[in-house]
Amino acid sequence: MSDLGLQKILDRLSANLSRDSLVQKTTDELRELLIVDRVVLYYFFRQWSGRVTFESLSESKFSILGSTGPDECFNGEYAALYEAGRCRAIADIELEPIQPCHRDYLRTMQVRANLVVPILNQRRLWGLLIAHNCQSPRPWLASEIKAMQTGAYNLAVAPSIKNS
Repeated sequence: MSDLGLQKILDRLSANLSRDSLVQKTTDELRELLIVDRVVLYYFFRQWSGRVTFESLSESKFSILGSTGPDECFNGEYAALYEAGRCRAIADIELEPIQPCHRDYLRTMQVRANLVVPILNQRRLWGLLIAHNCQSPRPWLASEIKAMQTGAYNLAVAPSIKNS
């Protein structure tokens, strides 16, 4: 392997480590700030298909790392809303008018309250930053929504994510 080829591999590994460190730090800080059970990064590896690639947990029993979303519920219509910058704050999944498949999916993950903000990479939906309150309903404050939006923006503009 040439020195140039080796340097490309090292550069890619360095960028991946930088990205991973930033995402973990962001999810940890948001979970502590919001005092929630779980903050995750849901990354889209192809159009509207993704998985939880990072998580910060209050307790290990709340782990959903590697989970995929309900593909039948998340379609182009919902993706377009998030691509337009939609933030979704659900104080209580049992009372919110949402699709039954979405409610069932959230129940399987022990979610009671849900806050979702998009990570937009060059106007493309790269992922979702999501906070979950698992043990009880929770009204989301404007300042908490803003903190999540700021976290998502900081991820989106990070060179290791922006250039991916």
